[in-house]
Amino acid sequence: MIANVTLSSEIETHPSIQSAQPSTDWSLVTRIGFRFAFVYFLLYSFPFPFGFLPHTDYPSEKWSAMWHAIVPWVGRRVLHLSYPVTIFSNGSGDTTYDYVLALCFLVLSAVAVLLWSILDRKTTAYPRLHWWFRLYVRLVLGSTMINYGAFKVIQAQFPSPTLTRLIEPYGESSPMGLLWTLMGASKGYNIFAGAAEMLGGILLFVPQLAMLGALISVGVISNIFALNMAYDTPVKLYSFHLLIMAVIIALPDSRRLANVFLFNRKADPAAPPALFKRKQLRYGILAPQLVFGLYCVFAALHQSYGQMKSIEQSMQTPLYGIWSVDEFTIDGQNRPALLTDQDRWQRVIFQSTQLMWLQLMDGTRHSYPLTLDAAKKTLAIGKSDDKNWKAELAFQRPQPDELSLEGQFGGHQITAKLRRTDETKFLLKSRGFHWINEHPFNR
Repeated sequence: MIANVTLSSEIETHPSIQSAQPSTDWSLVTRIGFRFAFVYFLLYSFPFPFGFLPHTDYPSEKWSAMWHAIVPWVGRRVLHLSYPVTIFSNGSGDTTYDYVLALCFLVLSAVAVLLWSILDRKTTAYPRLHWWFRLYVRLVLGSTMINYGAFKVIQAQFPSPTLTRLIEPYGESSPMGLLWTLMGASKGYNIFAGAAEMLGGILLFVPQLAMLGALISVGVISNIFALNMAYDTPVKLYSFHLLIMAVIIALPDSRRLANVFLFNRKADPAAPPALFKRKQLRYGILAPQLVFGLYCVFAALHQSYGQMKSIEQSMQTPLYGIWSVDEFTIDGQNRPALLTDQDRWQRVIFQSTQLMWLQLMDGTRHSYPLTLDAAKKTLAIGKSDDKNWKAELAFQRPQPDELSLEGQFGGHQITAKLRRTDETKFLLKSRGFHWINEHPFNR
């Protein structure tokens, strides 16, 4: 009966070997596969936990600096790329540097496996090393799942759609931008998706529940990887590696799982890991895992909460809102709201203390770095691509929903009278949730 089947996560033998016989020899293919996975994912995950724990940045920085020197050389001298591989970190995990780095790891792993296989021909199984390897992968994957999940539960990764998103036509958004809007538009789905990630990560820190955590992680990461592929989100390479890590953790239980869910057979209990002979040491290795897991949960929630507050603080500008331009003059000449006027403003958007957006009559939008002086009621405006370009506007607020601007902009004297648009009236924000829908509300 299925109710009497025990499924523990800590099988320390390969799935092709019976769990009751942990000392059985591994096949040649299994040994080579394990050696390759061991070297590759050790290279890929190192120097974890350095750089993750407080005050451990130095080894991580040195490790990164080494590869920042090696990878561009490989791109230039070995791969003969026509452009320098020098974009190391800009929010994308799919840069040329990332792919060349993965290639370096693959080559190094292949060489290491060849040498390992030659020098260690007599060893026919690695049950103890396999246990340590799975432990390390569990900690890497568990901490990552908790971290990503926390940033969704508190909605720091996918904040509510910005004001500029609300006025942007669907057709002008990128696939990634559309995905970010989809996720940010629903706080409930953020919490659900983040809780699923955190649950999988937390279970990975408990050896007896790690297999269940791996299965949850496989499901969650598969969906994330599919979204990254379908919406061109530049985390494809990283999410693929996380998915493989989850499979590695669940793989030793694959035969037992198949017996229960596919073949309606009895599954024997998993053999406990034989890393230590003394029971005290076996329990001793459990405590650090649980402590580290708790640290990951609290650190991730604290960091994501801090980022959410930082986002909220950046939006606390006295001019926050979408402002429609009712009247506009350039050098004293009134400019009616004509779509053919390429110089007239249609909207001004203030959604942070450091940036101002202008939407022209043809719908194009331009951002300008901003310094707002609330006491003097002035706006010092610049351009990101032209350090010499400067503009300064004075503002007045006759009414809470009214704004006037006057000053020099683009070498011309401009005046503008603006009226605030209530962003909560946008359908994306105002529709809400309904248990009963007599007809689909699909607009």
